[in-house]
Amino acid sequence: MPQVSVCIVNWRTRRYLDQCLTSLEAQRKSLALEAIVVDNASGDGSVELVRENYDWVTLIANRENLGHAEGNNQCLEAAQGEHLLLLNPDIVVTPGAIEHLVRFQETRPRSGAVACKLVNPDGTVQHTCRSFPTPDVVIYEALGLSRLFPGSPRWGKYRMTWWNYADEREVDQPMASCLMLRRQTLDEVGRFDPQFPIFFGDVDLCLRIKQAGWEIWFTPEAQMMHYGGASTRQVRRAMIVESHESFVRFYEKHYRGKVPGWKYSLALGLLALGKSARLLGADIGRWLGGRVDAGGTAAL
Repeated sequence: MPQVSVCIVNWRTRRYLDQCLTSLEAQRKSLALEAIVVDNASGDGSVELVRENYDWVTLIANRENLGHAEGNNQCLEAAQGEHLLLLNPDIVVTPGAIEHLVRFQETRPRSGAVACKLVNPDGTVQHTCRSFPTPDVVIYEALGLSRLFPGSPRWGKYRMTWWNYADEREVDQPMASCLMLRRQTLDEVGRFDPQFPIFFGDVDLCLRIKQAGWEIWFTPEAQMMHYGGASTRQVRRAMIVESHESFVRFYEKHYRGKVPGWKYSLALGLLALGKSARLLGADIGRWLGGRVDAGGTAAL
């Protein structure tokens, strides 16, 4: 039985997937590791790449794009390991990083999930941990308070702009670009909610893990390289819409009736304004040949 099951959902990232699997293959010499790749009808040669070059990988080739949540659930259903590593295909695994995550969880019995430090190709640190998007932090972000006071633990709460990623600490929601889950935790809280097909599925999962009394950790001692946005930037406008719609569904699931009505309504109104601004930026950028940044695809 493998100690670690690596779960990768792929959509049109053949070049990155090749690098990712090559880096994973090198870890098999020192770690009982399996990899499951779910391809969401990429049509870019990804399926052929895995079949021809990585016969040790379990491949699930979907005939249609089922979304990131369902893809992860397919991976998790097939996984046999005690430690379940969600991994984006545009990540290059650093030697020893997975082993460190395993050791970390095995020494902390209440660690339901742990994330490592992700860096850009130039070595700069990616800010991958955030607090949960309560109405308060949505309002702070929309009013620009986090940009005015990035060193404030209150105003910079959502993106944790006051923190430099140098210390090991509990966090709310690391991005699931690289997130190791404990099987026992997942058995208790359940898998990804399909109503969040691309965005906020990881946020929803982390919130359920916390609500069940498990800990979520970040450790800088394990590090991997992440290109970032390899799939979503191919269809940026559609992803902006999907991100905001998923955010609204997340709010309805977790905050409706649980926070003051005025705060709930104000947060949703600010989200709608943010969606309009990002779509306008995406359209202008397309008209000008991509010279204007639409501000990413995420709702916040």
